Amino acid sequence: MSLRSKISAVQLTDVGRVREHNEDAIGTNLDIGLLVLADGMGGYNAGEVASGIAVKTVLEFVGEGCLREDRRALDPETHLMRQTIVLRDAVARANKIIHQTARSQPQCEGMGTTIAACLFYDNRVSLAHVGDSRIYRLRRNRFEQLTMDHSLLQELVDRGYYSQEEAARSTNRNYVTRALGVEAAVQVELQEDEALPGDVYLMCSDGLCDMVEDEDIHLTISTFNANLDVVGQQLIQLSNDHGGKDNVSVILAQVLEAFPARRSLTSRVKDIFR
Repeated sequence: MSLRSKISAVQLTDVGRVREHNEDAIGTNLDIGLLVLADGMGGYNAGEVASGIAVKTVLEFVGEGCLREDRRALDPETHLMRQTIVLRDAVARANKIIHQTARSQPQCEGMGTTIAACLFYDNRVSLAHVGDSRIYRLRRNRFEQLTMDHSLLQELVDRGYYSQEEAARSTNRNYVTRALGVEAAVQVELQEDEALPGDVYLMCSDGLCDMVEDEDIHLTISTFNANLDVVGQQLIQLSNDHGGKDNVSVILAQVLEAFPARRSLTSRVKDIFR
């Protein structure tokens, strides 16, 4: 079942006011409910190559996995939904390809990328991320960051060296402690969440959250949430108005109505006898 009538989504990216080219990459497949955003690492070579590989690989791998797997089932080892396992494996696959490419092609040596991905299925959403690209959710006027940055600054906050308010004012936000392609293997942060009608999910590169306060992002989404295109354009404009020091990319998705998965007769019979 395609989710195009159940979930509305827009994706926008902009080079910003300072950088000469865009190292972000974004992609969606609403037929399977997949959204992916990657930010090629600043200071790394060929960041745009790494982010492009990440988005392309996850879109292709998850697309293939969703065709052959029952995503309602729980994985017996992790107790996570199979859709979450498929998403995790897709990100791990992207990491492997980026790492191998960086080692085999001198012009790509040292490249890396962050990644954030959402996969909607059966009234739920699986979240995966590596690095400091973020996923937020607006639900009944409560706006919250669902992912935790893999960054040196966040580690210092977690250890009590900085408060959240001090961290928000810090100029040292961009030292990530985890990224795709840097090592042969990567730990992917995973979450699962119930997705409710009316929920708005925002995925963004740090070009947005470094330039615009969470309160202003919240206000923008709340003001224009009837039109996600306008929300996205306004968020990018805010980033650029505040200096546009980095590429900025956003993906916005709104749950329009419930999207329960269709269950086969065999699955329904199994549910009865559980």
